[in-house]
Amino acid sequence: MGSLSPTPDQPSSPPSASPSPLFTQLQTNGFVIVRSILTPAELSALRASASRITALARAGQWPHIRTVGKQFPPWPSAPDPGPESGGIWGVQHLLHPRLPVPQADRDVFARLYFSPKILAIVRELLLCSPSPSDDNHNEGEEEDEDDGLVMELCNMLVRPDADFALRWHRDDIPWTATPEEEEAALHVSSSLKLKLTHTQWNLALHPDDSLVLIPGSHRRARTPAERAAAPYETGLPGETRVALQPGDIAFYDNNILHRGVYDCTRERLTPHGSVGHVRAGEGGRARNVLQHGVGAWVGECDFGGLDGLEGEKGEGEGEVGYSLDG
Repeated sequence: MGSLSPTPDQPSSPPSASPSPLFTQLQTNGFVIVRSILTPAELSALRASASRITALARAGQWPHIRTVGKQFPPWPSAPDPGPESGGIWGVQHLLHPRLPVPQADRDVFARLYFSPKILAIVRELLLCSPSPSDDNHNEGEEEDEDDGLVMELCNMLVRPDADFALRWHRDDIPWTATPEEEEAALHVSSSLKLKLTHTQWNLALHPDDSLVLIPGSHRRARTPAERAAAPYETGLPGETRVALQPGDIAFYDNNILHRGVYDCTRERLTPHGSVGHVRAGEGGRARNVLQHGVGAWVGECDFGGLDGLEGEKGEGEGEVGYSLDG
């Protein structure tokens, strides 16, 4: 994918020796909410662009969508036209250079994805050191891993035309995994868990409590009750709905036990992104990202025309399998 260069006015992030309260919350609970990250003008611009892009996708004019009835990729390239189909619940690839909307709409989402406010939080959560452009970076100090941020996904979760729910899952661990396999994949007994390789976020443009999760489940195998639960069961011990107001952003570990519950009567426009770090290496994380099809177009991106934003393209092409089925 593409590595992200720090912008000149990037707020400094704490050194890795002193984890921030946000990092501590993410490590403990598996998610953390930052309230009101958008200005009123940013929120208004994002809503307008998101509405136009969603209307285009609902009309079948953009093939990269998430269709009701299918939880994981690959998805069909057009919504089912039938009245009972339920339509779409997501729009993929908001940074795609061939998304058929005005350039201004694409730029709105590029500015969001590369926002210094969001990337500052990402650096906290991934324990990146302050960048050389920060005022508190000491001359001669060894440059750490700050330039290792990696462009991953920028999608959007939207209101379906019929009520729809996702079953309980972890994004990159099969539901059939044994307790031992879960613990190994989650690095339960390893220090690797203490230094994350990526983070993902949901940013609400309208009130949104669609994300349901079990705090702390990203650090352990499933309990017997969780293993015995029905796919869409409600009321599991600790179950929590993540309630966001417009402009709130939630970062979460994608291997926390979670599901989605989508109400067709409530408007939903929730950009959904992820940012990685080169320390992840190749393999599982690359599969988790590339299964969404980003590698087919990321090399065409050029964000150089946006003031104060630098983005270097990287390699993200190649064959990839799918993390989960269904």
